[in-house]
Amino acid sequence: MSGEPGFRSRFGKSFGSDVSRRLGGAPVTPGQPFAPASEEAETGRESQRWDYLSVKASLLERLLDELGRRNLFGLKESEISAVISEFAERTLATEAVPLNVEERRRLAEELTDEAMGLGPLAPLLADPAVTDILVNSVDKVFVERFGRIERSPVRFRDNEQILRIIERIAAGVGRHIDSATPMVDLRLPDGSRVNATLPPVTLDGPTISIRRFGRRRLRQSDLIELGMMTEGMRRFLAFAIAQRANILISGGTGAGKSTLLGALAESIPAHERIITIEDTAELRMDQEHVVRMETRNANIEGRGRIEIKDLVINSLRMRPDRIIVGEVRSEEALSMLQAMNTGHDGSMTTIHANSPRDALSRLETMVLMGGVELPSRAIREQITSAIQILVHVRRGEDGIRRVENIAEITGMESSIPTMHDVFIFRRKGRQGKQLIGEFAPTGIVPRLVQNLRNEGHDFPLQIFQRTPGAE
Repeated sequence: MSGEPGFRSRFGKSFGSDVSRRLGGAPVTPGQPFAPASEEAETGRESQRWDYLSVKASLLERLLDELGRRNLFGLKESEISAVISEFAERTLATEAVPLNVEERRRLAEELTDEAMGLGPLAPLLADPAVTDILVNSVDKVFVERFGRIERSPVRFRDNEQILRIIERIAAGVGRHIDSATPMVDLRLPDGSRVNATLPPVTLDGPTISIRRFGRRRLRQSDLIELGMMTEGMRRFLAFAIAQRANILISGGTGAGKSTLLGALAESIPAHERIITIEDTAELRMDQEHVVRMETRNANIEGRGRIEIKDLVINSLRMRPDRIIVGEVRSEEALSMLQAMNTGHDGSMTTIHANSPRDALSRLETMVLMGGVELPSRAIREQITSAIQILVHVRRGEDGIRRVENIAEITGMESSIPTMHDVFIFRRKGRQGKQLIGEFAPTGIVPRLVQNLRNEGHDFPLQIFQRTPGAE
């Protein structure tokens, strides 16, 4: 490698000699600053910029190949940095790289950033307004800002560059992705959730979907300022959590379920032992007595898979005061309901659903997915006895996430679960792109509050008073 007069790109071009010929300068020797011929100074500067990017791209490709070949992506950051620095010094000192001294220094720094960071995605991750980053292909990168999806000017060199970024993220958390296991859920050091896919699952090349979370966790007061709910709604939910009501949060993708779950968890007393169970750990808690659990995929041999159901069952042996499941998606729903019905009051979880009623139907379907042969009535009785409060969140057309329903599950009528709305969001129309509406109590005082007031707990009933003139 070091004996070549130049270095070859993936297309077989030798930059050390070819570049100098195109710019009209003399052949470049190692360590000699590059300068274009004076008669072509203007065009030379443009070509020099092109050469810098070409040199950087080719060196980065070789660097990543070397890191992958030596299986170094899983090392600590400081160790990888040392390897990259050694590679840059060795290459720039021994090969005919057409760059001046300042460009060589900058190249070494950028190689380190590219190899250890996320390459073209770094500026997007540095933008606090970006909440989602969606890489569909090399030249189709979309971002979500303030609830709206827009196309980004960011692009990748090729599919190989996307793959390298995926491999770096996976290696950093001890995971693996290849054509045999072409889908993986990962997380970045800042807690952002990453889903990546490879062909043949995605036909047009590798994809990356990054769900970002703020540098600080949103609190209940933040959600009020953002228009997600009112102070009255917050006080009721905080009261319900403090009184150990079991809560189910429903909503669509990106509606803010996990954000709301994390904010509501503030109301759990500090002395209680909390177990959090997630596919990809993202919840951040204020309390000190917290045990975080995360699922694990099977290894290359197909062994070692740990699912949410396994973690829920195991958590029952860990003396929990509260069990928080990030999201129920399948057969673990039955284990969660049984935990709620066997003395683990005050538990919370989320579920994908389009409405509160749909959430209960999906929960019933998930129980059946476990292969349990129970009649529908028995499953519904389990659900209605386990869950007291159902909160439904939605992302509106204007990009704002709102708590659209807070309902109390009251029991069964015939074979149908019954519930009544405590708070709702009433839509009144639109003004431009802005959705117009108001949060309003329905006038119904929840049984939970009535029962606790009978036991001597104080809670202001005016919070549930219907607004005069409301429909």
